[in-house]
Amino acid sequence: MTMLDAILHALLAVNGFATSPFVLILLAFAGAYLGGRVVEYIPFTRRIIERREAQVAERE
Repeated sequence: MTMLDAILHALLAVNGFATSPFVLILLAFAGAYLGGRVVEYIPFTRRIIERREAQVAERE
């Protein structure tokens, strides 16, 4: 029961942060930044980006 109490308390604290628009904006920026960084490290998506850049370079 004490474990459930701790989990519920943590969820309520997170809910309090989630209702603040400033925290949501910060989370959105952090998620966008981390998403961009992750895409660079995944080999499959990196190849797609390199192909697109090569096609643009060929057209010019």
